[in-house]
Amino acid sequence: MIKHALVPVALALVGWIAGCSSDDSAPAPGAGGTPQDAAAESAGGSGPGGSGGQSGTGGAATGGAGGSATGGTAGSATGGTAGSGQGGAGGSATGGSAGQAGSAGAQSWWKPPVKATWQWQLDTPVDTNVDAEVFDIDMFDNDASVVQALHAKNRKVICYMSAGSWEDYRPDKNDFPAEVIGNEYPGWPGEKFLDIRQIAKLAPIMEARMDQCKSKGFDGLEPDNIDTYGADTGFPLTAADQLAYNKWLADAAHARGLSIGLKNDQDQAAELLSYFDWALTEDCFDQGWCGDMSGFVAAGKPVFMCEYDDTGIVFADACSQAASLQLNAILKHRDLDVWRQTCP
Repeated sequence: MIKHALVPVALALVGWIAGCSSDDSAPAPGAGGTPQDAAAESAGGSGPGGSGGQSGTGGAATGGAGGSATGGTAGSATGGTAGSGQGGAGGSATGGSAGQAGSAGAQSWWKPPVKATWQWQLDTPVDTNVDAEVFDIDMFDNDASVVQALHAKNRKVICYMSAGSWEDYRPDKNDFPAEVIGNEYPGWPGEKFLDIRQIAKLAPIMEARMDQCKSKGFDGLEPDNIDTYGADTGFPLTAADQLAYNKWLADAAHARGLSIGLKNDQDQAAELLSYFDWALTEDCFDQGWCGDMSGFVAAGKPVFMCEYDDTGIVFADACSQAASLQLNAILKHRDLDVWRQTCP
């Protein structure tokens, strides 16, 4: 009798225990996150912060293993491997010891509209009164005050640097190893081609230049001489070498929050379209390849078109083609002084 009386009690106890086990199966916010957390953060995630512009490798939206409700071992949804404003390594509810908000945040950069007026002046002093929305000026020869003056007039500013040639008048000329310097660049005394296959040796130099561009406040980057694979460089460069180098340049610029343009390299424009934010052409009307850049316009990315007055072209005809292709055309002296002519 006593045994029979205990059966209902035992069954009730088993049901109660099962219910508790079911409730406890949901992961706690500080020990791996919720299903929503998992959707928000994957390995190398895509949130608004993280190492190299990504959210934390091990971070969770509301905390990771060993962290608190808002801070995990490897950061939170707004931080990366070095921690975030919401919590770093071994973080607490209000912050960790390994980072600050935005210290490794995702980069964004200027994306110019398809139609924009522009000026390209590589000599100095730069005339900041030219009526143009975008200025392309030399990175080494202009300090931050020039960029600030243009920004004060609501202009965007691009820094020019050569990425495919060595120049004997640049302050970092001695940083280039001898083995990456090739043949003379025809028509440009004191300039030689670079071996773009050796990215590991060129990277520290080019990255230092980009860092300087960024520190001066520039919005974008024009890397010159990034179509040299068909030239007599002194190196057996291939189209694949050029693609690899140009993609690396684009990624390095974007990692610094810099917009970047594809300079000429029309034969690879389709393959590089997704990596670059705009294009800059020289003599495309004179040489008959402006249409090769139409993919940029179709993708909502501008093409800044420059023709030179020493070719003898009829600039009005160039303007007609530019209008039909939606390119932004100007006529310049080849030494790129302040003078320019714009289309009507």
